[in-house]
Amino acid sequence: MSVEHGAQPIIPRPSKLLPMPDTPAPHPRPQPRPSLGRQLDLPAIQALTAPEMAAMDALIRQRLASDVVLINQVAEYIIGAGGKRLRPMLLLLAAGALGHRGPDAHQLAAVVEFIHTATLLHDDVVDESDLRRGRSTANAVWGNAASVLVGDFLYSRSFQLMVELDQLDVMRILADTTNTIAEGEVLQLLHVRNPDTDEAAYLRVIERKTAVLFAAATRLGALLAGADATTCDAMHTYGLHLGYAFQIADDVLDYASDAATLGKNLGDDLAEGKATLPLIHAMQHSDAEVKAVLRNAIEHGDTDAMPQVLAAIESCGSLDYSRACARQHASDAEFALSGLPDNEHVAALRGLAGYAVSRDH
Repeated sequence: MSVEHGAQPIIPRPSKLLPMPDTPAPHPRPQPRPSLGRQLDLPAIQALTAPEMAAMDALIRQRLASDVVLINQVAEYIIGAGGKRLRPMLLLLAAGALGHRGPDAHQLAAVVEFIHTATLLHDDVVDESDLRRGRSTANAVWGNAASVLVGDFLYSRSFQLMVELDQLDVMRILADTTNTIAEGEVLQLLHVRNPDTDEAAYLRVIERKTAVLFAAATRLGALLAGADATTCDAMHTYGLHLGYAFQIADDVLDYASDAATLGKNLGDDLAEGKATLPLIHAMQHSDAEVKAVLRNAIEHGDTDAMPQVLAAIESCGSLDYSRACARQHASDAEFALSGLPDNEHVAALRGLAGYAVSRDH
């Protein structure tokens, strides 16, 4: 039976998704705490981590090497695209905050970056994206098959690097994390073109797709430093809330930025049929007529309806609401650091909580 493209969900949705106990409830009235200490700005954070990030980059390029030319081309293209390298930076900062630096941290940071890069390659294929960080995606250049397979190579290479460290706790955390990320991809697929996606379901997706890797990075940094269970848990909580803040802020930018600044096409989320927090909030607070327009836009990925969608988001205060939710998570992240010593690396972690919600790309 032929189905018009975009008219139906990609795969059937269950009538009810099971809740995740660890997923925080939506914030009805977000009220962030005041900053709890010194914060470094992004240039200062980058300067602080520059030597270790350079060591990690050298290791990444060394371990990317393959006898298969296409793997080298695609992997170098995506790794060489730049980006903030936020996830490996978090691991190095968490370890440094607790007094640990060294080759094992560089190697584990490279593992985290390989995993993240693999998810980007797979995401762009699933989302049929053609622009990332201001240039063509790997799948737009080499095709879907090459992108998926090189993503698989990066996953397997990350596990090779991980095993070399010979730490069972490290392997367990990263194995669980990659499995959860895969679950998040499938969970998101269930909500594609689903106008009934609510805030709790949205948070379940971004926890699994984004926040868990942030949390793994910071927990692993603490683990390498030999921190006790309480400190490892605090670092995990910091990373988890930072991941929420980062992704919610990212979803705001899809309706509040421009393609040149954002590095991807504005309205990509709508085109892909993804109901993110600004649109979910507008759906919940619009009258029946506007809600019908928004439902149709989500069900069909109708970017022609973008002016009406933006008007609804504006009239409902949905961007302000979403920004406030992101700030609440950033505040919760910073609060998780309150028991740590006050040093430059902790100030950098606080600064990243502020940066996550103030950036424009």
